[in-house]
Amino acid sequence: MSDENLSSPDIEVPESLTDPVQAEAPAAKPSKQTSVARSAGIVSIAVMFSRLLGLVREMVFARYFGAGFLMDAYVVAFRIPNVLRDLFAEGALSVAFVKVFTDYQINKSEKDAWRLASMVFNLLAVILSVICIVGIIFSKQFVALIAGGFSPEKAALATTMTQIMFPFILLVALAAVAMGVLNTKGIFGIPASASTVFNVVSIVFGLGMAYWLSGGGWVSSNDKDAIPNGASQWAIIGMSIGTLIGGGAQLAMQVPSLLKIGFRFSPVLSFADEGIRKVAALMAPAILGTSAVQINVMINTSLVSEIGGAQGWLNYAFRLMQFPIGLFGVAVGTAAIPVMSRLASEGKTKDLRDTISSSMNLVFLMTLPSACGLIVLGEPIIRLIYERGKFDATATNMTAIALVGYSIGLTGYAAIKILSPAFYALNDAKTPMIIAVASIAVNFGGGYLLREWFSHYGVTPETPHGYGHVGVALATSLVALVNFFALALIMRRRIKRLNGRSIATSFAKIAVASAALSVVCYGSYRFLFDRYGAGGLSMRVIEAFLPIALGGAAFIIVAKLLRVTELEQLFGTFRRKFAR
Repeated sequence: MSDENLSSPDIEVPESLTDPVQAEAPAAKPSKQTSVARSAGIVSIAVMFSRLLGLVREMVFARYFGAGFLMDAYVVAFRIPNVLRDLFAEGALSVAFVKVFTDYQINKSEKDAWRLASMVFNLLAVILSVICIVGIIFSKQFVALIAGGFSPEKAALATTMTQIMFPFILLVALAAVAMGVLNTKGIFGIPASASTVFNVVSIVFGLGMAYWLSGGGWVSSNDKDAIPNGASQWAIIGMSIGTLIGGGAQLAMQVPSLLKIGFRFSPVLSFADEGIRKVAALMAPAILGTSAVQINVMINTSLVSEIGGAQGWLNYAFRLMQFPIGLFGVAVGTAAIPVMSRLASEGKTKDLRDTISSSMNLVFLMTLPSACGLIVLGEPIIRLIYERGKFDATATNMTAIALVGYSIGLTGYAAIKILSPAFYALNDAKTPMIIAVASIAVNFGGGYLLREWFSHYGVTPETPHGYGHVGVALATSLVALVNFFALALIMRRRIKRLNGRSIATSFAKIAVASAALSVVCYGSYRFLFDRYGAGGLSMRVIEAFLPIALGGAAFIIVAKLLRVTELEQLFGTFRRKFAR
């Protein structure tokens, strides 16, 4: 099924958000360019299914493994290849490759562009194969480095799963290059759906391997610090095997689309090639510049390694916070990267400025109310999604509070997805790198201090470290906000201005509407909970979704009264669409 057959809302946002190249494209334009808004709509639909299935995947883990010994070991084991994936693949490599690949299509030829793509595939396979071998050999040392507080038994289990999942980095790195190629050709739905395939395959094969290796089932202790029996440990190892198979599926599902648009593999390998040098020049600083969040998450893993259950609490909370980021921030950013790269290559600074500012306004419209909703409704949402099996009420409470810490920085996280690629489009990867390095240092210091401070609150026999893990989550959010403001200020200087007055006005109106959403959501939830309690599944559904519906209505009413431009244009588009 081609991307053109994917249905998505043709959203009309501010004129600057649509692709200005469309009206004045050169005759030799290598691919049809859709608007950022329409492309973001396609990506949003694909990402929505991916995130929903990602939540299903987390529900499976919560149901069968809870938040304790097994989940702590899995989170650390997956964290290592996953962070390396972000460093070498989906973050740095995608942005650097898209920029150079776009330049080749505009200034050279299709043949040269395809040759570059083949060389990147080949070099990546060689380099990351070596990294995987080294990672497998030294997995024990890596686990000890980032989870020094683990018991010997937990560290041994984490080491085994790290060795199994390390090749994940190679598979998804190749998938990231495939995504970059398809995106520059105007195909967004297929690569955005690759993570959906990952979730489905990892769930099905993971559970299958878990049941097979454990002998047909397992029973783990409710004590999160107790050493699980052999069957339980084999079960979580089965889930790690499923994760690796899912990574392979994520790459394989994009291959037919690559072949369809004309890609043919070429066995070329050259470190001295001009295009490879350009990709490397952008990628080297971008390795840090686009991955500050993941690096900070790695630091956080180390900071909470001594807190039993904290790895799971933070992981579940981070996944929920990532849902709106992926649905809106990543979607808009993914659609905007090829457009920004093309505008920068053609020297259209004004159009680039308008695209950046309009994309940020769209991200604010989607993520600010989402952050407020997660802060006030985190507990009922987590209770509905996760609280069953090994995931108890204590885990719900600790995860909900961690979600508050993460959600404070949600809008900053999402806006960075627009600003960082804008620097790379301008051939400036050093600025995001410098800011990222500074943010990593601040996160480590702030995370340590806030962890110690919050550890004095919420101390119970079940949670002897109190809310220490929440301090770490809050530090990550504060760093994301600082990162965003620094990038915005420097970008403003770089392109003379950033339509700051328009952005500030739009943000203020959205913030007021989001405040109304928060009040309505919290008030309606407290009314339901005080009257009916947690109740069964049906009551949990009502306590989560009724406040969301009422809060959403309040947001729309206030936003319309304040005449939030982006919302008005969205509604106008939908009215015209249904009228037809």
